[in-house]
Amino acid sequence: MTITQQEQARIFQHCERFIHQHYPQSPRQVLSGLVEYVDEEAQADRYGTGELIESFEAEIAHLLGKEAAVFMPSGTMCQPIVLRIACERRGRKRIAYHPTCHLELHEFDSYQRLHGLERVLLGSEHRLFTLDDLRQIPESLGALLIELPQREIGGQLPAWEELTAITDWAREHNIATHMDGARLWECKPFYQREYREIAALFDTVYVSFYKILGGISGSILAGSADIIAEARIWQRRQGGNLFSLYPYVLSAQKGVEKHLGRIAEYCAKAKEIAEALSVLPQVEVLPRIPQTNMMHVFLHGERERLIDASWQIAEETRTMLFRGLVPTLLPGYSKFELTIGEASMDIATEDIAHLFQRVFELAEA
Repeated sequence: MTITQQEQARIFQHCERFIHQHYPQSPRQVLSGLVEYVDEEAQADRYGTGELIESFEAEIAHLLGKEAAVFMPSGTMCQPIVLRIACERRGRKRIAYHPTCHLELHEFDSYQRLHGLERVLLGSEHRLFTLDDLRQIPESLGALLIELPQREIGGQLPAWEELTAITDWAREHNIATHMDGARLWECKPFYQREYREIAALFDTVYVSFYKILGGISGSILAGSADIIAEARIWQRRQGGNLFSLYPYVLSAQKGVEKHLGRIAEYCAKAKEIAEALSVLPQVEVLPRIPQTNMMHVFLHGERERLIDASWQIAEETRTMLFRGLVPTLLPGYSKFELTIGEASMDIATEDIAHLFQRVFELAEA
């Protein structure tokens, strides 16, 4: 019998261990943590100006090796803005990206409805696109968006040689290169390069602060000083230049200090967990060896029974494995997305494998 949402909320509230990302926090806990973190002399920003926000923008711009940066409420705002700027400067309306790009799946065609852009999809939704896919596009492009890593296919990354070949080709054809770096922070261990070296392949870069860095919300767009200056105007036009953004900026800054230095640990733990789970005959992991700290975990069995088993284990052991599963194209398999963070590090890998074995035993009983 499927567990009700009310029962799920009660069980989740009493959980003490989580294999996904960081420990959940209530708004009160988050705000209390910011009170302890913020300097007593700090002053609120005002319409994007002031030491607090400007110093953070400069810090991230330096980290990414770019001239300037602007803090915005969301990537959904800053990415279409910068793509519009790039296309207008080249006199071309077309942008190209992977079929599972965030702009395609989650933004209700904002690139077209707000900015008059046209999109071209590159390659298959089930794999990374390649240079050959890009070369086959007959239309002239104004901008190319590359997501690093590609979330919807398990956090996969192109090889460095392929990535440089793609961005070099784009530059040779006067196509702006933009990185959807919502999870760029997790790419460093795979490429074994500093963030500025990865970002150097792109004209502009967007990064997020509410994912692995654990911020409340917020993003930064980084690039040349003239592009960022124009982006600030569009931010104001779209209502994103809020009177004050300091709660988001402070939580982002805190997240950078707390988690950025642990990314390599999170990625190493992801490989350990993937290896341990792959031993179970009912589990498939994509990618087989995680390239970042995230993966897609495919479970074989009746979906509702697996979900119920996970909630039963959560109640018995106060350990949350997964809250739900989504159907897949593989017969008999459903999946969930697993991102390794601070909470994941506190559970022994062998314990995680044992708990998943229990899931299958309960689901099959």
